[in-house]
Amino acid sequence: MKFSVFTAATPDWTPAEVANVLAEQGWHGIEWRITDQAEVEGQTGFWAGNRATWPLTGLEDRLDEIAAITTGAGLEYSALGGYAPPTRRVDAERMLAATARLGAGRVRIAGLKVEPGQTYREAFAACREHWEWVEDKARQYGVQALVELHHETLTPSASAARRLLDGLDPAYVGVIHDIGNLVIEGWEEHGLDLLGEYLAHVHVKNCAWHLAGVESDGTLRWEPKWVPLREGRASLPELFAALARTGYDGWVAVEDFSTALPLPERTAGNLEYLTAVARAAGYDLR
Repeated sequence: MKFSVFTAATPDWTPAEVANVLAEQGWHGIEWRITDQAEVEGQTGFWAGNRATWPLTGLEDRLDEIAAITTGAGLEYSALGGYAPPTRRVDAERMLAATARLGAGRVRIAGLKVEPGQTYREAFAACREHWEWVEDKARQYGVQALVELHHETLTPSASAARRLLDGLDPAYVGVIHDIGNLVIEGWEEHGLDLLGEYLAHVHVKNCAWHLAGVESDGTLRWEPKWVPLREGRASLPELFAALARTGYDGWVAVEDFSTALPLPERTAGNLEYLTAVARAAGYDLR
């Protein structure tokens, strides 16, 4: 098992800074966020103004720089964190091509939703057709395309993702398991056995439900909030024990969007915690 950080969770650092810090702390790899994002002058954030994000626009001209920063720090790629959905086929293929050129192995293709005017069945059938195209392109490039278990998409659960990919070649398409997202939608007792051979990658973060307000009629309104890995609804010790039972020994990438600790303490503490949890589950980490 190897540990990496998805750079959506490191907005304060430049690519060179995040690579060097993670290497110094002992992480095995990095998962680069790649997307055209909004910029907020003078501010950084997870989703806008993230300094550790590579833009999709002009990506092909930055690949040598990405490779130099990654390998120069002695890190591996756990995957590329793309945001292009399969409906944007030109951009999705660009991400597949970049993954092949970098030797990153795996890339996330963004999930789809039910669009206005669609029924769920229509949306799911269309999504399946898109993923048949993704599988074909991933095979051409010799990489693996990943769909994430993510709330408010067509694949919030293991069973939905399995249904989407069933019959496609797991060498070229797979699933990112994300326990933090499952707290919000799609919980199926981890669902690892449902994914079977399609379990290709693991993201970890944690989430808790918080009282967000009270309506005029007294109805309580609850909303999810990202919290540190040790807190929240998800039990990482239980997850790692379940991963061990399935024989999973691949990458675990951290997406910690909590802000209780400063970023350097957060990343260092997360590596220490994950190492302890994995060893307790029986993993032999070296």
